[in-house]
Amino acid sequence: MDQSIQRVVVPENQRMATVDRIFGLLWPLNIEPLIFHLADTLAADYNGGLWLFYILPDTGDGTGFYIAPDIDADFDVVSFGNQWEGTLSADALGITCCLTAYSNLSFSKNKALGSLMAQHYHRLREYMFSHPEVQAILGATD
Repeated sequence: MDQSIQRVVVPENQRMATVDRIFGLLWPLNIEPLIFHLADTLAADYNGGLWLFYILPDTGDGTGFYIAPDIDADFDVVSFGNQWEGTLSADALGITCCLTAYSNLSFSKNKALGSLMAQHYHRLREYMFSHPEVQAILGATD
């Protein structure tokens, strides 16, 4: 993986403070439920579980953020939006779900939510281009 953007794991005892600082109440009310729903929808073999939280360092336009299942497994994914089918690691599934959630929420009538989600979409997408599964993530999201 390209080392230009390094992700940083958010310690478990700092997760709630981190998402509150970045997203406020939007996290538990809008963002997190959509991400989990997307994981259920995209990967039939996803059965819930713990997720890791990652911060992407400030690249000049703010700090990025994503979550991914905390499991060393691959998932069979079917993206119903574009009919893409393939296998994603847990990390790539998390990126895919977050990118999709951020994109969907960026079209919100709530301008503040839409703007924030568009920013996070672009920050995570920049990181995605250094991910070893970039082609599969692009296939699942485009």
